[in-house]
Amino acid sequence: MRYSPALVRACDILDAVAQSAEPPRVSALARDLGLPRNTAYELVNTLVSRNLVHLDSDGCLRLGFHLFELGSVYAQSLDLFNEARPIVRELVRASNETSHVAMLDGRHTVYLIKEEGTQSLRNLSAVGRRVPAHGTAVGKAILAFQPREETLRRLDGAHLERLTANTITDIDALLIDLDKTVERGYSTDDEEGHIEVCCLGVPIRNDRGVVIAGMSITAHRSHMTPNRRAELARLLMGARDQLSRRLGYIPSLAAGQSPWSQRAQPLDSTALQALQDDSSESSPRVPEHQTRRQTVTSANLR
Repeated sequence: MRYSPALVRACDILDAVAQSAEPPRVSALARDLGLPRNTAYELVNTLVSRNLVHLDSDGCLRLGFHLFELGSVYAQSLDLFNEARPIVRELVRASNETSHVAMLDGRHTVYLIKEEGTQSLRNLSAVGRRVPAHGTAVGKAILAFQPREETLRRLDGAHLERLTANTITDIDALLIDLDKTVERGYSTDDEEGHIEVCCLGVPIRNDRGVVIAGMSITAHRSHMTPNRRAELARLLMGARDQLSRRLGYIPSLAAGQSPWSQRAQPLDSTALQALQDDSSESSPRVPEHQTRRQTVTSANLR
């Protein structure tokens, strides 16, 4: 397949501007991307003319407003985006905690929606930000409920970055954690992405039962008591069911594809005790669905 070299370079410039901590100068972009300076200036002038980048008076580059316009049109075309926003707002109203909707790009989570509650933490996430999926509850929820072969493909040859002291960086340990997620019905992030921040995550399915996104709820560590975790899990799984139904998912018709084919119910005392015991060192109960499928270890990745 042939590509336009000039267009590839222009895209590289847009990516570099987007990822730069400070607005870069054209000369710095040319150096970092290995472009001749004349070529870099020609490409930047073209991007400026289309309002894809903005050249400040001090010679620094920022993303242009037309990118926002294009992104807004794209977002409006997504049923997920349109259907999720009111449900996320209601979840935030009921919980007073921050909630996200995200999708996977490779093995990274990309946030599509963020709604902050009254208990909002400092700015740890933003719409459009990419973070390693294994360090987030929303990412682990998608990885857990996707077909296992798809998850293995995404993790194949991956180096799992350590984001905090609690981040799972061993693939075998991550797969065990994903199995626990399927057993519970939701994923957990106990200070694995940010210190003092805990999250719960659930998968979102479309009309064919395919996991297309995830939804999460975020709280400060001090708020995530066993009772509070049970309450947030109940609210989150209810929001999961509501959004998936709006996207056409009917559990009774897709039960063969879904580890969670029944509507979420409030957690009883037994489930609450399981939550309290979850962090103990005792071996987890092997869920029934695991006995019917292939045992997965990092050997499957090689």
